[in-house]
Amino acid sequence: MDRPGFSIACALGGSLAFSVNDVVIRTFSTSLPLHEVVLFRALFGMLFTLLLLSPGLDWRGVFRTRHLGLHAIRGACVVASNMTYFAALATLPLAETAGIYFVAPLLITAMSTVFLGERSAAWRWAALVVGLLGVLLIVKPGTLEFRWVMVLPLLSAAAYAGMHMMTRTMGMRESATTMAVYTQISFVIVCSLMGLVFGRGQFGDTGNASLDFVLRAWAMPGWQDLLMFAVAGACSATGGYLVAHAYRSSSAGLVAPFEYAALVLAAIWGYLIWGEVPGAVSAMGIALILATGVYAAWRESRR
Repeated sequence: MDRPGFSIACALGGSLAFSVNDVVIRTFSTSLPLHEVVLFRALFGMLFTLLLLSPGLDWRGVFRTRHLGLHAIRGACVVASNMTYFAALATLPLAETAGIYFVAPLLITAMSTVFLGERSAAWRWAALVVGLLGVLLIVKPGTLEFRWVMVLPLLSAAAYAGMHMMTRTMGMRESATTMAVYTQISFVIVCSLMGLVFGRGQFGDTGNASLDFVLRAWAMPGWQDLLMFAVAGACSATGGYLVAHAYRSSSAGLVAPFEYAALVLAAIWGYLIWGEVPGAVSAMGIALILATGVYAAWRESRR
């Protein structure tokens, strides 16, 4: 049964949690390797999920699943989405990275029609086209301002949309807590393997900020780092839990537009913390994507 009000509240809460997580991760882009940061975040996130989000502390019940393969595919999507997005944050301004990435809700709407058979009116497809035009204004392909690192948020958006197709497909067969836990397990496995391959830093010092963030050598974190990892873990677990609930409870086309709240938050955090102000053309693209999302939300609310 669809619960639109509950789903919208979960989408907004998840967007706030994820935006704080992004800020924390970005602060490590010049000091620690990305896979180390995400590994510790996942460990804290799993602990937070088991202690606070598991109903009745039934840990065995949380890990019990008949759909391990689906969890593996969903986990691969979310890991790919996170790693490409965070790598982009090392180079690009926060608002522009989020602006490019936020073609994802539009992709979710389109993919839910193609792969899940959910009905989408003509205006939804029109919103997708307009949103893509906004992305082009930010990316500026074919100009001197274009950088290949701008492709990373697009890859992140595609992987994120795929993750939520899996979430909707799994539906009521899996609890939101179980999906959140297996997401953290996916991060632990992938980041541990990356640490074994790249942890000595033999591939680092490339001169590219995004690549260096991924390939930098492991370093012993301090207690302040551990505190930041805990904050990121709590935000990641809470955000994943809330967004999973949102997509389990209502159609993807209803939930996706409300995730645009994170785009506004990204612009706010970027300005307040790093003093970033998007250029005029990029600001137009961000505004176009945001307006498209707000319009889609308004149309959904009228339904």
